[in-house]
Amino acid sequence: MPTHEARLRAVARRTLPPPIAERWISLIRPAVRLRPARRGDRVVGRLGGCPAVPDDFEWPVWPGEGSLSFVASVDCAKLPRESIDLALPADGTLLFFYFDDTLGYFDPAFPPRTVGVWDPESLTAGARVIHVPAGVPVTEREPPADIEPYDWIPLAAAHRLTGPDWSHPAFRAACRDLPANVLSFFDDDANGDAFMAGLAATVPSPAHQIGGYAFPVQDAVELDVAAAHLRADLVRDEQAWPAVQEEARR
Repeated sequence: MPTHEARLRAVARRTLPPPIAERWISLIRPAVRLRPARRGDRVVGRLGGCPAVPDDFEWPVWPGEGSLSFVASVDCAKLPRESIDLALPADGTLLFFYFDDTLGYFDPAFPPRTVGVWDPESLTAGARVIHVPAGVPVTEREPPADIEPYDWIPLAAAHRLTGPDWSHPAFRAACRDLPANVLSFFDDDANGDAFMAGLAATVPSPAHQIGGYAFPVQDAVELDVAAAHLRADLVRDEQAWPAVQEEARR
């Protein structure tokens, strides 16, 4: 059976012109895949349940909307460091919270705001990552009354490799110096569809991961977040694209 790296290389060389394929392959990055733990696995975190927090912990709230749901926790010291390309803490626990607008506790006459790039404030108000340092005493905390905990699932970590999607600014920047006749390949949406279909076949399910490149539902998530951060309207202001791409690469 081919390795994951071999499968990624094969997708690139099957769906991209040779010069573009090699540039894409050079951008492959490691990631930590989080999957349900099986018997005997080293547990590195969990989805759902109740978070273990210090006594003085204040549950994250989006003012005017409601409490954020606890999504997951990860023990940084247990992650395979060779698979991480992010500046994560060496130890302690990361707690992930997100505003879930589907829980049904709100008044239907006044539906809540949702977290998305169309509402830049939501990206900080409706999502939170909190680091609890190692050695700090913690106890499990029940969520506030307006939300319910998700089902608890222990997580194990696995090494995987990832490549940028069709619209990723790092991919486009790496190809910028290629001849115009080669770059014209990017102008045909059908080429992008074929490439993304091949890439999708290499993405495990569920696709929970730390680091590497995300596999997006639409365009690269970095572009969306950068546009929201800069308050840029890419539909109405094409001149904002260079600044958004630079911010996305950052």
